[in-house]
Amino acid sequence: MAAARRLACWLGTGLLGTTSTLVAFAQPPQPPQPPALSSAKPVEKVAAKSSVPEAPPGTILQPGENPIDLGTALRLAGVENPELLLARQRISQVTAERQLAVAQLLPNLNLGTNIDMHTGAVQQSTGNILNVNRDALYFGLGANAVGSGTVNIPGLAYNMNVGETWYGFLTARQRVRTADATAAAVQNDVLLRVSLAYTELLRFDGHRAIAAKNRAEAAEVARLTKNYAEAGQGRKADADRASVELRQRDIELIQAEADTLTASAHLCQLLNLDPSTRLKPIDGWVVPAPIVPDPIPLTELLAIAMMQRPELAARRSEVRTALYELSLARVLPFSPNVIAGFSSGDFGGGSNLVSNPPGFVNGSGQLTTGPRFGNFDGRVDIDVVVFWTFRNMGVGNLALIRSADSRVKQIKLREIETLNVVRAEVAEAHARVAARFLQIDSAEKAARAGKDAYDEDLIRIKGGQGLPLELLDSFRLLARARYEYLDTIIDYNRAQVQLWVSLGRPPADALARPVPADLVPPPSGPRVPDSRVLTVIPGIPTTLPVKP
Repeated sequence: MAAARRLACWLGTGLLGTTSTLVAFAQPPQPPQPPALSSAKPVEKVAAKSSVPEAPPGTILQPGENPIDLGTALRLAGVENPELLLARQRISQVTAERQLAVAQLLPNLNLGTNIDMHTGAVQQSTGNILNVNRDALYFGLGANAVGSGTVNIPGLAYNMNVGETWYGFLTARQRVRTADATAAAVQNDVLLRVSLAYTELLRFDGHRAIAAKNRAEAAEVARLTKNYAEAGQGRKADADRASVELRQRDIELIQAEADTLTASAHLCQLLNLDPSTRLKPIDGWVVPAPIVPDPIPLTELLAIAMMQRPELAARRSEVRTALYELSLARVLPFSPNVIAGFSSGDFGGGSNLVSNPPGFVNGSGQLTTGPRFGNFDGRVDIDVVVFWTFRNMGVGNLALIRSADSRVKQIKLREIETLNVVRAEVAEAHARVAARFLQIDSAEKAARAGKDAYDEDLIRIKGGQGLPLELLDSFRLLARARYEYLDTIIDYNRAQVQLWVSLGRPPADALARPVPADLVPPPSGPRVPDSRVLTVIPGIPTTLPVKP
């Protein structure tokens, strides 16, 4: 009989499993059948008196739900989350800027033509004033060839500062690394928020299952108490207390449904889904999911975080960028500006002075005349200019150096600030994991003891022993223990995910540790030296997929 009673209590718990597999919620089983007691038969008839149980309150949940698991949620976040897409677009932007910095080594290519027409007075280099009507045409590599001057817009043109070009490439490369690290940090943050939102959906879905089970048991307690009061075996005040408890469980059930819808809407927001979509976790059980092995000490976890956190990598890249900018400011006065051009095309024209007698003096010193517009022939122009600039008489360069030096110091301080934040996050998550792990055992024992006490009181009341008020008190303790047991497991899993993300989502080989000697059973055969194990939460990919 004791074994059968323990088995019935285990099946009726709904939240309890074995010590290794901790059950959060399940379908409510049938209440245990009490044995017949020969003593107190009149009270037994009162307890067994049939009465129609009160119907549960209306539900706010609409039909139609979409099952989802953690792995699916993370894959959807990697494809549709706008924050991740924005971070990836930032990478594309700075990559294009790096390509532009490298392209500064190539000249600009200009193809064009120009027509020059002049009518009226013009002054010669000797000071002589001529009244001339002239025309010129140029076409080919370059443009804007006027008179005897060079091609003002070269066909192949360089216009750069050597120092700015070189350090511009270096800083552009560092900005790409910064954007990569920032995108990884955003990915970690999105992964964390999606995981936490999913666990909250799992929590409130479990709360709803527990609330439904508690409501059914509260209705049974109210029925028994009412039967006792109507038979004169109990007080009406006790029946009223049980009725109040039932009404509170109705409110609790409705609130659990509202919390479930709220958690579903929050997860839909992160996944860029329609908030009217009702998501339901497919997990039938809530069990502890350790990700980071317990034997790793806090000091080693801090070292892992310093190497893996993308925020720190982004800060280090920003420091290098600022140092390059400081070096540029220091060498800028001594860095030459280079303007070089190469042009090749056909040029020709004429004027009224050339076409009318006496004409012009040719190369042999004879007067001759030419066409009004013609004499087209090829021409090549090469121009190279090198100069140095001291901005604002050197005062501007000094201000640039001081400004760049200040930015270096600011970014180094931000790096220290980020380092402190990372270390604090790791320490806090490590403390939460340790505390929640110890709380699971106490919460499990409390839920088991509460269920045993409730089943024993229920058997006694149906057997005609005691008053229903005792059952009401046991029921309240059991209901609270169920919630605390579920919340403890959920909080432990949340702390594990927070610790893993605070470490920068290190790979498995960075967390692998030898199994403690006290956990290794005696070998039954040849022993493999230094065997290592690592438990990883199912459903969490190491990287989020990229939208094609």
